[in-house]
Amino acid sequence: MAVREILLLGNPKLYEVCEPVQKDELESVRKVVQDLHDTMRDFRARWNAGRAIAAPQSGAMKRVVYMEIDEPVVFINPVFDELSDEMMTLWDDCMSFPELLVRVQRHRRCRIRFRDLNWEEQSWDLEDDLSELLQHEVDHLDGILAVNRAMDDRAIALRSQRALLE
Repeated sequence: MAVREILLLGNPKLYEVCEPVQKDELESVRKVVQDLHDTMRDFRARWNAGRAIAAPQSGAMKRVVYMEIDEPVVFINPVFDELSDEMMTLWDDCMSFPELLVRVQRHRRCRIRFRDLNWEEQSWDLEDDLSELLQHEVDHLDGILAVNRAMDDRAIALRSQRALLE
């Protein structure tokens, strides 16, 4: 369909809570998903990064996440129904501020429930990198950015300084 402009840090729309998708909106969601696919592919070509993108990053204020690692997966109305007590600390990155890294804490394991593009209910148990990735993307749907979760006043750095980070 189209490569969309990714909303950047400072855009007030990134702080809005997205609306749930209704079953009768699936056709319009398919168009949003194609745009997310195209937009993420374009970002990957320019930045050599990007595993998933949330709909609000392209200005579509619906609860949709598109992920492509081994194969494309669409998460419609995702919610976590389990989060581990065990946490992990990492330097997070984001398409909405590609020059920055943010040190955050995320749950090491989680279970996410969602609907797929056929409106079928799904439930996945995730851990480590996939757990943190989906927590990051669902945060976008709730108007929360990684910079809002920065661990302290030294937890934001330029990507170019990665080698100096602990």
